[in-house]
Amino acid sequence: MTPQPESALATVDATREALASADYLASDAVATTTYLASTLGKPLLVEGPAGVGKTELAKAVARATGRRLVRLQCYEGVDEARALYEWNHAKQLLAITAERESSWDAVRSDIFGEEFLLARPLLTAIRSPEPVVLLVDELDKADEEMEGLLLEILSDFQVTVPELGTVAATTHPFVLLTSNATRELTEALRRRCLFLHLDYPDAELERRIVQLQVPGLPETLAASVVRVVGALRDLNLRKSPSIAETVDWARTLLALGADELDPALVRSSLGVVLKHQDDIATVIADLDLDRALAG
Repeated sequence: MTPQPESALATVDATREALASADYLASDAVATTTYLASTLGKPLLVEGPAGVGKTELAKAVARATGRRLVRLQCYEGVDEARALYEWNHAKQLLAITAERESSWDAVRSDIFGEEFLLARPLLTAIRSPEPVVLLVDELDKADEEMEGLLLEILSDFQVTVPELGTVAATTHPFVLLTSNATRELTEALRRRCLFLHLDYPDAELERRIVQLQVPGLPETLAASVVRVVGALRDLNLRKSPSIAETVDWARTLLALGADELDPALVRSSLGVVLKHQDDIATVIADLDLDRALAG
């Protein structure tokens, strides 16, 4: 896909079309909130269950605007050194050894300079000479202290490095944060963001997504896949199928040369959409596949 200029997000309709050209079919709420985040220059917090397209939205914005995607993948224990910056201690030790005849004041001013700084995703995005999309993914997996680290960036698009001072962004990053809501994010962080709750799409939108991602899939088969996935999501499963797994299932059926779904084919291919044996057992025991396939 040829990258589009930033004006791709100039209106709600333009945003919807730009995202579609980046293979992301947006609902009215997604197109409107993405447009507002771009126009107002506000960070966008996208919250919802896993697998509904939160991360894909950031990737689509990057493709639609031609911006580079800078991603901070959060996890338990991620800290400032992994998210913002750290000093290259090995290189600093070499410099100290090489300059052992110099005074400590002279050495100290040297080893805390740009040459010894290792920029991590947050600092990389702030210092980028070109506008970027900054994705802070699955923030709810990080400790609450990480949110404190983000506040300065979300408010003023700048970070403070004690040895270097304040580093302000020279271009305005499009910031998108995602959360699966496994823990409550702080009000201080929410205040600084536009909020978008993203849930599983309705059947019509999901069918269009499947057909966009799996060219050549018969329309009736796409509709059957979406109907069954919807029925699976209504069950009390450990993990409901994501949109990506719906697409994977459709690709699998196309590779198998299937023209239509029947209960035997559903049972034999459940492992594509369900990833826990007890979920598969629940579906086989509790789901009336004939009824689910009939809609």
